[in-house]
Amino acid sequence: MASQRHILEFILTVSLALSASSQPHHFSKISSSENDNLVDVSLYYESLCPYCATFIVNNLVKIFQTDLISIVNLRLIPWGNTQVQPNNTWICQHGVDECQLDVTEACAINTWPKVETHFRFIYCVERLHLMNKHTQWESCFSAIGLDSKPLNDCYNNGLGFQLENSYAEETANLNPRHRFVPWVVVNNFPLQEDFQNFISYICRAYRGNNVPNACKSRLFEINLSKAATSVPQVCTPEIRT
Repeated sequence: MASQRHILEFILTVSLALSASSQPHHFSKISSSENDNLVDVSLYYESLCPYCATFIVNNLVKIFQTDLISIVNLRLIPWGNTQVQPNNTWICQHGVDECQLDVTEACAINTWPKVETHFRFIYCVERLHLMNKHTQWESCFSAIGLDSKPLNDCYNNGLGFQLENSYAEETANLNPRHRFVPWVVVNNFPLQEDFQNFISYICRAYRGNNVPNACKSRLFEINLSKAATSVPQVCTPEIRT
């Protein structure tokens, strides 16, 4: 019970941070011209790739823990290295559970369009995966106070599978093609092996006047002329014959 209470407290802490980031004071003074300056950040991933989960839980969450969300249009695309067979069935890299969770997370994005809300849910699911407890993903509904019915309806009525097919098409049309996941794209520029430095790319890409404090911090300063010095851990597509 103590361990479960610790998990729920941690999720609540993150949820409060995300809720704070979504309060009106971040957006009320943003003009239409500032909206035009939002930096597009897209994460192509698959739900049971451990390195995708690590990136979401330990890295991507910083967009919400700082004031970066005020300049970011964040999109999550849960498809990754899944393969479509000639008979239109899917082969997910980490098995049937991953297929089901990819659809579930696609439904979460559709059910709760506000990024702060669906990110809380996906964060919860991915953190459970890092704890080898992904089969307990339904506990995330109560942990963050969301109604399970609309998501379950999306899954059961086939909408989730339609959403996944659209994500499959989008992922297949990436140029250049993704070579692994997590695959991060900032303003149509693929970060490739340097995806862990995504915050610096966001700050460099922003052209508006309301520079967030996170971009003023030396913590996120890097020399973009230097290539990534080490290859991060990623999930690469499997070659099937």
